[in-house]
Amino acid sequence: MPHDANHLSSAVYYVLFLLIIRTSLPHFLSFWYYLCTIEKYLIRKIMKQILYILPLLSGITLMSSCGNATSKGTRDRKQQKPNIIYIFADDLGIGDLSCYGASRISTPNIDRLAGQGVQFTNAYATSAISTPSRFGLLTGMYPWRQKNTGIAPGNSELIIDTACVTMADMMKDAGYVTGVVGKWHLGLGPKGGTDFNKQISPNTQDIGFDYEFIIPATVDRVPCVFVENGRVVGLDPNDPITVNYQHKVGNWPTGEENPELVTLQPSQGHNNTIINGIPRIGWMTGGKSALWKDEDIADIITDKAKKFISKHKDEPFFLYMGTQDIHVPRVPHPRFVGKSGLGTRGDVILQLDWTIGEIMNTLDSLGLTDNTMLIFTSDNGPVIDDGYQDQAFEMLNGHTPMGIYKGGKYSIYEAGTRIPFIIRWPAGIKPNKQQALFSQIDVYASLASLLKQPLRKGAAPDSQEHLKVLLGKETDNREYVVQQNLNNTLAIIKNQWKYIEPSDGPAIEYWTKTELGNDKHPQLYNLSSDPAEKQNVVSEYPEIAKDLSTLLEEVKK
Repeated sequence: MPHDANHLSSAVYYVLFLLIIRTSLPHFLSFWYYLCTIEKYLIRKIMKQILYILPLLSGITLMSSCGNATSKGTRDRKQQKPNIIYIFADDLGIGDLSCYGASRISTPNIDRLAGQGVQFTNAYATSAISTPSRFGLLTGMYPWRQKNTGIAPGNSELIIDTACVTMADMMKDAGYVTGVVGKWHLGLGPKGGTDFNKQISPNTQDIGFDYEFIIPATVDRVPCVFVENGRVVGLDPNDPITVNYQHKVGNWPTGEENPELVTLQPSQGHNNTIINGIPRIGWMTGGKSALWKDEDIADIITDKAKKFISKHKDEPFFLYMGTQDIHVPRVPHPRFVGKSGLGTRGDVILQLDWTIGEIMNTLDSLGLTDNTMLIFTSDNGPVIDDGYQDQAFEMLNGHTPMGIYKGGKYSIYEAGTRIPFIIRWPAGIKPNKQQALFSQIDVYASLASLLKQPLRKGAAPDSQEHLKVLLGKETDNREYVVQQNLNNTLAIIKNQWKYIEPSDGPAIEYWTKTELGNDKHPQLYNLSSDPAEKQNVVSEYPEIAKDLSTLLEEVKK
């Protein structure tokens, strides 16, 4: 028997002997003295044995826990990379949230997010409309550099080239599982259009996303179906989908031909195929079993996002989520109807706030809050009447979606691209207000820097690394920010100055009556003293205008 084992067995024998003596002789009081003497001797002997074998036991304990320690260390190292959730609200204004000063509506969940994170007051989207704004974020390239990045129809081909290295690709390179849920609006399928009756390829899985559950375009455009991993959800193969944006297909009713079937009347434009009583942009037929119900969309995409988070709670994940709520048609779930006092536009803002609360609660319940970076922002500025008679203007009741700013969605003026932007990451961010100039185009490079992930050659050509600004640790301004409107007119902001290039585009957007900011003459505004862009001072500061014009031309190259 090994020497160490002999010591261990001897100790056991001594303990047994002591117990026998204590139980056998308690009635012989005359022997008590001798018993105590023996006990003292044996205790000393046992302690010696214990002191000898204790290091051996410690070694055994350490050896048995080594596997666990290594495993925990691996998990800790794995979780050093934060989970990242990027939520793009749709057509949400900087004046639509109570944390940004709205007094006619309350958004408690988004307010809580802002209170726990960094709230930007000088952040910009890359464009004043949906498709190019999303393109700029995911590619790190200004959308005006590529043709076909305007407002995409519902049957558009995939606008992002599969050779492009997207933000999702970068995340995968960094070891993340990636998912996209909700509004997409960047096209699907090959050139020539999307066939919704078979596996759609290419789709988002060809540009970096492991999982997709998406609205192909917008909720006011056909087809009104969800696509999951390249397949239309719930599609009956015996009832194929046909979509056309040039002329009517099939015999489904339209808003133009059958106004008596319409439950939400169009104010302009939206008079094609009727789905759920709502006339849309574009014509479709087929796919009845796959059609969504508008009032359920927020619940469905929120549930899909929560399931993605739960499924991947034990590994780093990147979730890109696009909500649809504020975009027309505004159809809140019945539990939100009439709750805002601001009509359906206000009600869907409450619905959006609920969605953010659900995501935050899911993170809390899974213990993921501390190491999850949650970014909340909007794709562009707000619009009030965008195609339906939903009384959005009549029910404003003093609410100001644009805040103090001029223009709105579609516009080169500030309300077109100055957006709410909030980032929370308890493990890496201290709550504060960030006043630095920042653009969504820089999220790509900044997150790559955070993850220490080198960018592939040619990736994110316009994205600059401003990680410390993103995390609220520095307040240095970006050198400049470029803005884009519906007509591809560009503006550039540097310090307090904003220069808008001359344009032959219309001054007013035809349908929404929004001031687009197009003018045949250059414009210059001092945003520090005139944030509402009321006074064009180009004649007073011609040299500043010239310098900014030159800088903008250099950026275009």
